[in-house]
Amino acid sequence: MTGASSGIGLAVAEDLLGAGWQVLGLSRSRGGLPEAATWVACDLADVASTTEALASVGRTATEVDAIVHAAGLQYAGRLGELDPAHGERMWAVHVRAAELLVGGLVETLVDGGRVVLVGSRTMSGVPGKSQYAATKAAFASMARAWAAELAPRRITVNVVAPGPTRTAMLEDPNRASVPPVVPPLGRLVEPSEVAALTRFLLEPTGAMVTGQTLVMCGGASLP
Repeated sequence: MTGASSGIGLAVAEDLLGAGWQVLGLSRSRGGLPEAATWVACDLADVASTTEALASVGRTATEVDAIVHAAGLQYAGRLGELDPAHGERMWAVHVRAAELLVGGLVETLVDGGRVVLVGSRTMSGVPGKSQYAATKAAFASMARAWAAELAPRRITVNVVAPGPTRTAMLEDPNRASVPPVVPPLGRLVEPSEVAALTRFLLEPTGAMVTGQTLVMCGGASLP
């Protein structure tokens, strides 16, 4: 999985470890990833680094049961002030990395395996976040296409799209111009809640869910 060093990805990794899964994380630094997990250094913004890391995984893991792409970053900016470099970096880490990750491991992924892409409720469009929203919106289309391609192997592909989640990303100065809004249910989403939904999709409980985007936003998507 990616993004396992912090935030939602770390919560997913800890949840899976607690449930008896073996976890291998790809990230630039180990961060908070527990020692019980395997870590492979990887810069997902760099094609060569990602390709090399996936080759390393392929040499050590003959079978992969599930792939979780939770790595992410966010830059905010309104139309007329957008930085192309920010858009390119978010596309690389979110979309291109997903292509490389799932494409590079698809032959190693077992029949009946799972793929979960961690998106965002922001994909529907939020002022000041058009570049970020565009990269996360791409996940929904990718998941449906891949789900159809992999259905003969009983591999499911889904997107988990949380709303404002209590992680360090909320304090990132790159998104300071668009502060988080507490959803109607009165609090932010907890990373552990996103992790629980992700594990639901990864385990036998999620066997008949594929090509879907599951939004967990505390009512932020309501009219």
